[in-house]
Amino acid sequence: QYKNDEEMFDLVHQMRTRIIRSEAFSEEFILAAILFEKTMDSKIEGMMTADYLWEKKGIVSILKVDEGLADQEDGVQLMKDIKGLDNRLNKAVERNIFGTKMRSVIKEANEKGIKKIVDQQFDVGKEIIAKGLVPIIEPEVDINIADKKEAEEILKIEILKNLDRLEKDQLVMLKLTIPEEEAFYTELINHPQVMRVVALSGGHSREKAVDLLSRNPELIASFSRALLEGLSADQSESEFDQVLAKSVKKIYQASIT
Repeated sequence: QYKNDEEMFDLVHQMRTRIIRSEAFSEEFILAAILFEKTMDSKIEGMMTADYLWEKKGIVSILKVDEGLADQEDGVQLMKDIKGLDNRLNKAVERNIFGTKMRSVIKEANEKGIKKIVDQQFDVGKEIIAKGLVPIIEPEVDINIADKKEAEEILKIEILKNLDRLEKDQLVMLKLTIPEEEAFYTELINHPQVMRVVALSGGHSREKAVDLLSRNPELIASFSRALLEGLSADQSESEFDQVLAKSVKKIYQASIT
């Protein structure tokens, strides 16, 4: 349905706008929405996206700031260098963004690699905090690796080391893969420097992700693919809203279980 990138992004924004404007997308169930920079720079009903989300929906905005993954080394994929981060963060502040999100990936239980990935996340996170924003630290553990439980054990140790080095006024959020061991991240959830610990769906179906999430008290969802499962641009407004509402409520229930 598109001939070039500009037309593609217009269609993508139309779909994101449709989701955000839906009655199912409300502060009753949703705390925050993660935006791409182009979405942040776009408008909904004549308002900048973040302003619309806050003023019309009571939902804060998070900006994705990373520029993708580097090649795998020491069992992990670090973030690529984020060029122009300072300018991007300044613009985020001007656009009334609440926080940021940046992703890297763990592919094996490699202590050296996991230490590097967590240190990188927190180093960039401190730059973000200095701008008055709250960073989401996201060292994703690949759900398909054989040594996932071991990787999560190393990851928790490294995250705790970095959290303990933060000053009292330096707060972060964590976005983590749902762990193999139930309630494994309770220590992180209760850490004074952590605002929220949210879970990514990691490629699981919504049904599987919701089931796993419900087994982890106080861990809440930050799902994208699992949230949007079943939605189509061809659906009528009522059908679209019905599918989204069902998805939102299932994920919400798992988050408060």
